[in-house]
Amino acid sequence: MAKFVVIGERLSTTAPAINRAFTNRDPEPILKRAKEQLDAGATYLDVNIGPAENDGPELMKWAVELLQGNFDNVPLALDTANKAAIEAGISVYNRSKGKPIVNSADAAGRIEYIDLAAANDAIVIALCNGEGIAKDNDERMMYCQTMLERGMEHGMEPTDMWFDPLFLVIKGMQDKQEQILECIKMISDMELNSTGGLSNNSNGMPKHIRPIMDSAMVAMAMQCGLTSAIVNPCDLRLMETIKSCDIIKNNTLYADSYLEL
Repeated sequence: MAKFVVIGERLSTTAPAINRAFTNRDPEPILKRAKEQLDAGATYLDVNIGPAENDGPELMKWAVELLQGNFDNVPLALDTANKAAIEAGISVYNRSKGKPIVNSADAAGRIEYIDLAAANDAIVIALCNGEGIAKDNDERMMYCQTMLERGMEHGMEPTDMWFDPLFLVIKGMQDKQEQILECIKMISDMELNSTGGLSNNSNGMPKHIRPIMDSAMVAMAMQCGLTSAIVNPCDLRLMETIKSCDIIKNNTLYADSYLEL
């Protein structure tokens, strides 16, 4: 079995300091936050430049070259609604440590992101939704099938499509959590990869509860076959849980020092 893939979520324009750094092309805050995530055990870094309507291609190129140049060609997920920006990022991307991830496609207006990933031999995160959130697992799996077929028609390997069941906020959607776990199991039973913005489940909870809830969720999701997640790798409790689950699932070899590895 392959080790769980941690995608660091903390390089996003949703954070005011990072938004300013991207806007001003200020490398220092970006490199600092990238280093923190990599030191904490992230495999990939998600580079979320937002809508980037004006200078998206130039900004994504700058970000890719900055991060890969400073961190030994670290693999990146390119996260923006600007398709031209993703293509520009891929054009300067070094694949020596892993393919780029296109974040993200869905089964409706963003289905062409699958074509983009296929044309560039990239991985794509495929959200199991259409115009809105799927109402049940029948709908999620229908969207999954639609996107799987689209990718394969364009020559993609099924394992290069990482399906996202969309983690739902527990406060307000507590009754939907079992469905999400079942969906992950269904994706896993098809021998497909899965991912998602795991911390969405604890949105709105008090700060001290979120790491506890996220850790519980990742353990249950990994048991159902989740192969990756977009998380805050600086959450020590979460990372200890992921590393421990990797041991129990026999994804990594046990050593007394496994938490330091």
